[in-house]
Order: sequence, then structure tokens, then C-alpha cells
Amino acid sequence: MSKLSQRIELIANIAIIVAAVALVAVLAQRFFLTKSVASQEIAVGTKISLPEVEWAKNGKTMLVVLQKGCRFCTESAAFYQRLAQTAANKSVKLIAVLPDTPAQGREYLNALEVPITDIRQASLSSISVRGTPTLILVDDIGAVAETWIGKLPPEKESEVLARL
Repeated sequence: MSKLSQRIELIANIAIIVAAVALVAVLAQRFFLTKSVASQEIAVGTKISLPEVEWAKNGKTMLVVLQKGCRFCTESAAFYQRLAQTAANKSVKLIAVLPDTPAQGREYLNALEVPITDIRQASLSSISVRGTPTLILVDDIGAVAETWIGKLPPEKESEVLARL
């Protein structure tokens, strides 16, 4: 019996070691080997496909990709209010893109007091976005001119407003 219990203990210890090594590998991959935010940006020149959006008619278009429940989207509401005002002054088309229905998106934007009137429903993956908030400046042929990801510091907010 003692040989059997020693053997079971040895197998259990080996299983624990294997599980610990696997856990360390997963954590290392997730936290240390992931791509940087900059590499997650959509490549300049990538074509964006949103149904019923006429890029040529719009000229310069800024996509504001948000998601209900996104803390950083909500915290950036004051910036999106300024963005909407600046876009209107510069005749830049502003389109909010959310994974929710347009009615839910309207409700969310109203709660944030962000006056974006054109709201589209699209999955984040369908427009190559990995997270919110994301801003995508699109030219008149539907190609990405520039992207900004995450909650922006004041200097990046100024950069976005200047690019409109």
C-alpha cells in the first residue's frame, strides 16, 4: 500500500508541475508577448466597408467606434462632444459605429450628450477593430487615413481635432 500511495503522490506532483508550467506559459503569452497597441491599429490604406455609407459623398469621415459598457468610451464623452462640434465646423462627416442596434446606440449617445446623428450597427471585427473606443479617419474612397485607439491623453485629443 505504501508503494501505491507513493506512486499516486508522484503522479499528482508531476500533474501539478505540468499544470503550473502551462499556466505560466499562458500568462506569459497573454501579458508579455502580446502585440502593442500600435500594432493593433488598422493599417493606413485599409478599406472600410460599412453598408450604405457613401465615402465619396462624405469626403473626410471620422468613425467613432464605441460600445455600451465601455468605461473608457464613457470617460471620453466630453472629448466626443468637442469632436462633434469641430467636425460640424469643418464639414467632416461623423459616424458612430456600435455593435448595438441604432436605437440602443442613440440612447447611449444621448446619455453621453454626444450629438452624433449618423449611427451604424456593425460588429467590431467586421471593421477590423479589436477594442473600444477607436477613432478611424477615413478618406473619400473609404480607406483608413489614421486611427486612434483607447482613451486619449489631451495631446492626442488635440491631434485628432487638428486632423479633421
